[in-house]
Amino acid sequence: MENDRAPAIRVVVAADLSPGRRDALHQLFDDTYERADHVYLDGAFEMFRFAALAVLADGDVPGTRGKRERIVGFALGESRGVELPHLSLHTVALAGLCCVDAAYRRDGLFRTLEMRAVTEGMTPNRGRVLAAGRMAHPASFRVMRHHAGALPRPGRTPSPVQQAVARAIADCYAVDDFDPVTFACRGRGHPIGTPRVAVEATEEEWELFENIDRDRGDSLLALCWMPDAPPGW
Repeated sequence: MENDRAPAIRVVVAADLSPGRRDALHQLFDDTYERADHVYLDGAFEMFRFAALAVLADGDVPGTRGKRERIVGFALGESRGVELPHLSLHTVALAGLCCVDAAYRRDGLFRTLEMRAVTEGMTPNRGRVLAAGRMAHPASFRVMRHHAGALPRPGRTPSPVQQAVARAIADCYAVDDFDPVTFACRGRGHPIGTPRVAVEATEEEWELFENIDRDRGDSLLALCWMPDAPPGW
């Protein structure tokens, strides 16, 4: 971490974010992405139940009882029970958008925020969990690809059960145009934004994204099981 001040992590209900905090998250979205689509972010506040915030206190503000805060990272997400085709009811961890200030990257804050957002309110004895996320760059998939039953995989066609489960998860993300074979989620004709940080990826990693048009706002649905995949997956 370039900055030696460690932020505190706060998890709040996304729909209850104050106007000041919403403005701060929109600004961080702008700082993290070029052509950031703020309509998309406002919609994400309504789609996901929780927002995990990385907060710094910048000192006392004259005339107030509290402290001025600076938000240096956020992640949206939640866990919910979903009736998965052929697999019955399971806990599904739905990860949403995550942004981290440039001075606070490369120290695990991105993953910490995402985990806090999706596990808030999750029962301790949750059993098997299906983790899900939508990704527009191969680097984002690296966190999930080595977990049990991770999908999609290069050169493999998902089974009918896997396709049905993926379709159910795409519905959780309100994706209307979804390809259950490639796991491509078609966008709405414009990007949600382009990350300001260039991240290298291998040809094998890019293979899964050959049907993803980022300028159209496409993303790849990614799934993995924790701690293990169900029988027959």
